Amino acid sequence: MSDRKFHVLFICTGNSARSIFAESILNGLASDRFVAYSAGTKPRSELNPMAVDMLRTKGHDTAGLRAKNVSEFQGEDAPKLDFVFTVCDRAANEACPPWLGQPMTAHWSTPDPVKAEGTDAERMLAFQHAYGSLRNRIAAFIALPLATLDKISLQSALDDIALDETTE
Repeated sequence: MSDRKFHVLFICTGNSARSIFAESILNGLASDRFVAYSAGTKPRSELNPMAVDMLRTKGHDTAGLRAKNVSEFQGEDAPKLDFVFTVCDRAANEACPPWLGQPMTAHWSTPDPVKAEGTDAERMLAFQHAYGSLRNRIAAFIALPLATLDKISLQSALDDIALDETTE
C-alpha cells in the first residue's frame, strides 16, 4: 500500500446536509489517510443552516464547505477518485456519470433530515440521526484493512456497511 491518500466523494442530490456531513466526518476522523469531498447532482445554492450548526456543534470546521456539482469531479483536472458513495436514494437512482479510474462505489442510504417536520428540536433530532448513521458507517469504512482486501472483498465490505443494522 502506498503512502498516498485515498480520495472519496460523497454524493447526494442537494449537497446541503448528508453529503456535507460525510465529507466533514471523514476529513475529521482520518485526514491522514483520506481526502473527502462532497457534491450534488442538483446542488442547492447554500448549505442547510441546521446542518452547518450541527457540524459546528460537533467540532467540525465549516469554513471551506460549500455546495458543489458532481461535474467538478469529472474531467482531467478533477481528483482521481478511489471511492464514490451515494448517501441518498434519489442520487443513487439518477444517471451518474462514469468516473475516471473506475472507483469503488456503494450506496449508503440515509434519510433526508432536511425534509423533517415538527419543532426545531424534532428537526434537529433528524439531523442528529443522519449525522450519527453516517459517522458509524464512516468509522466502519476507515477500519477496513484496505491493504489486504482484494477488489471483490472490498466491494462486499462496502456494501455490508450499508446493510449493517448497527449503523441505523
